[in-house]
Amino acid sequence: MTEHPTTTDTIELRITRFLPATPDDVFDAYTDAEKQKVWFSILDARPGIVEIDVDLRVGGTQTAVWGVDADTLFRETQTFLEIDRPHRLVTESTGSSPDGMTMTTRVELTFDAHDDGCLVTVVQTGFPAVEVRDFFTNEVWSGALERIEAYLRREAAWRSRPKGPDHGHNTDQRR
Repeated sequence: MTEHPTTTDTIELRITRFLPATPDDVFDAYTDAEKQKVWFSILDARPGIVEIDVDLRVGGTQTAVWGVDADTLFRETQTFLEIDRPHRLVTESTGSSPDGMTMTTRVELTFDAHDDGCLVTVVQTGFPAVEVRDFFTNEVWSGALERIEAYLRREAAWRSRPKGPDHGHNTDQRR
């Protein structure tokens, strides 16, 4: 058996997830700063710090800073390399953890209309080690897509509620 050396370019994750919304809605949930601020903490018992700024254009950046408190902040800056709304998004992502560790990867997302929703495929390359890739597969992306799904389900439920003065819809109480 011949072993091939593993380089950071070859350490790749590929995951897919069906989300119950249109590709437009999923793309917007992933790229809109105000929507991200909601889904980043939608499943948290105690919301922490979430700051997000997005300049959605090729060459623009998205910067996200989050954590339970000011001493444990994660930071990620994504530079948009390709944008084909609502079908495809490619970024270079540089992230840092509270302990000062940094990593730069390439992230490709596709949003495909599928039955009654959207099939999201994430391909991320450039991991420094297989263990880091596995953590991103099992924790980071799994958690992010779970949060986006919770956000999309809540938005769909909110939109399907009866409207009118007798139903208390005079103010937006979703957040």
